[in-house]
Amino acid sequence: MYGKVGVCMNNSKMTGQKNNSKYTEDWLPIKTIANGSIILNNNMRVTGVKIRPRNIFILDVATQESVIIALKNFYNSIDFEFWLISADRPVDISGYLARMQLLYNQTPSPVIRKIILQDIDKANMFMDNNVTDTEYYILFKERNQDIIQKNLRTLIMGLANAGLEAVQTSNQDLRVILDNFLNSGMTTNFGTVMAA
Repeated sequence: MYGKVGVCMNNSKMTGQKNNSKYTEDWLPIKTIANGSIILNNNMRVTGVKIRPRNIFILDVATQESVIIALKNFYNSIDFEFWLISADRPVDISGYLARMQLLYNQTPSPVIRKIILQDIDKANMFMDNNVTDTEYYILFKERNQDIIQKNLRTLIMGLANAGLEAVQTSNQDLRVILDNFLNSGMTTNFGTVMAA
């Protein structure tokens, strides 16, 4: 299980011991996260799609209205229980900062160097303020693999018809969602083992 302090191994379910853990994660019915699904103890799977954000409000009014109508039709056509979720994920701009630093070092012009330095300072300000990116998901719960695949196709195609791009959730996406709900959006240090 993943928690605020890292990974907590809980074997009390397997040994029949009473669970006296103070960590919320130990009380959740999660067996594992694999193949883009949260696998629960009863073998139900929670999976879904991650929706690529799109700002429709920069489009003309007619296009905005057509996207909204398409989304209404899409939501009304879904014939299974689903959850709409938004989750914040920390933005990692360290690669961008490294490229900007290289550009700064290679640029001879003092004017261009000043502009690059301003961009570097602005990027450092974002890093210092823990800037996050909001991601959107539609999740559902199902046991049957054939129905899972059918529901995933329904979601991806329905969103595509509304002009939105979606892909199946990855294991990392699902860990971010769990982090958001269990740890108030604070990231964990995966791989750290804690003794109970």
